[in-house]
Amino acid sequence: MNTVAAYTRDLRRYQQWCASRSISDLDAISASDVADFAASLGQGEGALGATSAGRVVVSVRGFHRFAVREGLRSTDPAADISPPSAARRLPKALPYDRIVSLLEAAGDVKTVEGLRNRTLLEILYGTGIRISEAVGLDVDDVDRESATLVVTGKGDRQRRLPLGEVASDWIGDYLVRSRPALAEKGKGTPKLLLNTRGAPLSRQSAWSIVSASARSAQIDGDISPHTLRHSFATHLLERGADVRVVQELLGHASVTPTQIYTLVTVDALREVYATSHPRAR
Repeated sequence: MNTVAAYTRDLRRYQQWCASRSISDLDAISASDVADFAASLGQGEGALGATSAGRVVVSVRGFHRFAVREGLRSTDPAADISPPSAARRLPKALPYDRIVSLLEAAGDVKTVEGLRNRTLLEILYGTGIRISEAVGLDVDDVDRESATLVVTGKGDRQRRLPLGEVASDWIGDYLVRSRPALAEKGKGTPKLLLNTRGAPLSRQSAWSIVSASARSAQIDGDISPHTLRHSFATHLLERGADVRVVQELLGHASVTPTQIYTLVTVDALREVYATSHPRAR
């Protein structure tokens, strides 16, 4: 019933729009009329968002297909009209100083849990890996001698990532001062990050650590583990990293999903252009 009601509202809106332009004959509707109607959905008072506008366009397309199928007209003026694309949401990235505040709000690093929490956050921001990849790390995945980290991503694809000095130091400290105390409470596991019962740290618990640290740092907004991943990628690109290198670090199968991060660095690109090109000013 809800679907029927939605289609009814959509087609009534279409009918009223046609009437406002003195279009009363079904055969008189052209492809440009349907295109103009689609464009009007996102304009003026009562403008619809991309998702709602897309639903209305789909309803209108269905109506015209029905009209052709039933012999009410011979051609379909809506056949080539596409629903509007949803606005591409830019990744949420924190400025570096806010990242530092978040990391420092992980808890008292003199305690077992506080050190574990800080290590988790340093891994997330230092490598850009997903939260599921972080909690899936084994102790043997960390090679501090070669400063690398073996990460198992989507589809069980593995990639070897560089491990920064800061993150490496925190991991080393955790392995000496925190993990043994946590591990003795459990039944034994190769996982790097453990909970207070000595079992592998869950994705939900890791998420809670990030959220709690954001609250302690008084960072407004919806801060999640992906915020650290987005910040990792954005900060690299802002400092001149090649997008394909960032693609490999993030574990994206293609460069397409990585390119969205370039949208948030336009100010940095503009600054470089303004200071580097001889005719920029």
